[in-house]
Amino acid sequence: MNIPSLQSTVSAEEWQLRCDLAACYRLVALYGWSDLVFTHISAKLPESVSGASAHHFLINPYGLMFDEITASSLVKVDEQCHKVIESPFPVNPAGFVIHSAVHEARPDAACVLHTHTRAGVGVSAQAGGILPISQQSTFVLASLAYHDYEGVAFRDAEKPRLQADLGRANFLVLRNHGLLVVGKSIADAFLSMYIFETTCRIQVDAQAGGGALTTVNPLIVQGVSEAMRVQTGGLGGAFAWPSLVRKLERLDTSYRT
Repeated sequence: MNIPSLQSTVSAEEWQLRCDLAACYRLVALYGWSDLVFTHISAKLPESVSGASAHHFLINPYGLMFDEITASSLVKVDEQCHKVIESPFPVNPAGFVIHSAVHEARPDAACVLHTHTRAGVGVSAQAGGILPISQQSTFVLASLAYHDYEGVAFRDAEKPRLQADLGRANFLVLRNHGLLVVGKSIADAFLSMYIFETTCRIQVDAQAGGGALTTVNPLIVQGVSEAMRVQTGGLGGAFAWPSLVRKLERLDTSYRT
């Protein structure tokens, strides 16, 4: 697709955020977490960006596959999902309901990443939810919440209940729907979803074996939860992110156009 570059019309800080978010979309597609043109990853523009408020966000243009998204095709919207910069691409207001609810309730949510993967939806339908059966699950259980399914999330009336259920958690199981993570950065959000998705895949695989499952000692889970509560550096997404971007660069650099 021939999409005019916005690099010369936005600040350097916004352009970098656009490149990082476009990279995140491409990586989500690369790792097989996308659902055609559905689901979203939103990134909040910091107040330091010239002309932006704390309530401006970048989100995907509705109708593009995740492996088509570029820095310039991302759409800047306000908290009502109105375009801040004119764009030829539509935005899915229904898809933004969940994201706007999270950003509104969580000022620390620089990035919100939501998926409909097979493993994620599968585990979201299980009454027991996330089970403590892997090292990965202990990180998820340290900051996990659940939100019951209320149908396709396009009603603003659902937002207060979603916000209350999420609370201060960074991992959210949307029952019968999928997974959502809150990140202090795009890098943290991607790593959190990697851990969340891996947790679900391990659980489904372990259950498919048919045997009794060994669970992690609750004291260990509690210890991870306490460590996650007191530490402020996130899961370490900043360490993994450069290598992920290098991986993407080796495959396709068009995301940063």
